[in-house]
Amino acid sequence: CYIEFPYKKEVKDFLSIDIINQALIDTKNENLFCIYLTGAEPMTHPDFNSILRLCLKRCNVCICTNGSFLNEKKVRFLNKVEGEGTNQIFFKLSIVHYDEILSDKVKYRGNFRQNISALKTLSRYNFTSVLSVQNFYNLDKQLIFDNIKSLLNENNIHGVDIQITASYPANESESPSNSQTINTDCMHGRILSANGVYACPFLANDYRGRVGSSFQNYSKNVSAETNFCSTCALNGEQIFAIG
Repeated sequence: CYIEFPYKKEVKDFLSIDIINQALIDTKNENLFCIYLTGAEPMTHPDFNSILRLCLKRCNVCICTNGSFLNEKKVRFLNKVEGEGTNQIFFKLSIVHYDEILSDKVKYRGNFRQNISALKTLSRYNFTSVLSVQNFYNLDKQLIFDNIKSLLNENNIHGVDIQITASYPANESESPSNSQTINTDCMHGRILSANGVYACPFLANDYRGRVGSSFQNYSKNVSAETNFCSTCALNGEQIFAIG
């Protein structure tokens, strides 16, 4: 969702499994808690199942998804894959409002129901999910939390953590000077794309967020110097990570 991606997908548009395998080798001495599979929709990757199994051998995996692939058959398969080892599969889905019409108005028509349907299926197989709610309408956080909780209960959905993030216009201003003193994603993780290693998903393929060509040679330090950094500074905590 954070990376620009062509509507017509070709093999060359995907990160190859060989690059991912090399990244795992290059980071063998890193203490990884979770690998996030994102993009556009990660489950459109032709080698998704193999990549998932490969990453699960290393640590937990979080699939950042719009829910479109999470039908009964797919979730049953993912449950089987998780059972092959000791690491866990998490899922992260997102909406912007507890009202279907207001949420779809910002996302796209059908997104809300798609996410709720996916969460229902994941819940039946006892997966742990995170529902990220971007507070686009700047509502009271407790109001959002209570209504989302009611929505989940009405649909008999359990095992879902609710994450509410502030919305910030990307064209407003540069990041505050204290942004490096708060617990942001760029302090804990890196994202790999075909063009190198980047500080966070917001800056994937943006030269301002590039911290290296591969995990053989990348920087663990980063300067928050873009307007996107204001979003993280405004939240004051990690917004991509699940925990």
